[in-house]
Amino acid sequence: MRQKYVISRNGAKKRLKIREYAILDINLKKVASSMLTKGDYSFLCEETYESEIIVHSISKGMNVLVETIRTHNIFPIKPYVTKIAESVTALYNSSEDGSVELFFDDVELLSI
Repeated sequence: MRQKYVISRNGAKKRLKIREYAILDINLKKVASSMLTKGDYSFLCEETYESEIIVHSISKGMNVLVETIRTHNIFPIKPYVTKIAESVTALYNSSEDGSVELFFDDVELLSI
């Protein structure tokens, strides 16, 4: 499965939002990832976190942040959630609001 996570930090609202998307159309299975467009991804779910909780989790370490990010709705596998947590940390280390898009393809896991 090919997935996309959009992680955005809104300092004014003191929130972090993670949206999960995936390629569900079987006709896109053989399309190269570089050829996919934004509209090819289907929205799966969204999770919103209070910044205070995220900052506290970052201060406690990567394992605590991973536990915080994983919820009943969003529960990425370890390699993915680790990269998501690293991106969240980078967003909070920046002085400005921002967003990051992460792309994952399960086929890449087979080559490890």
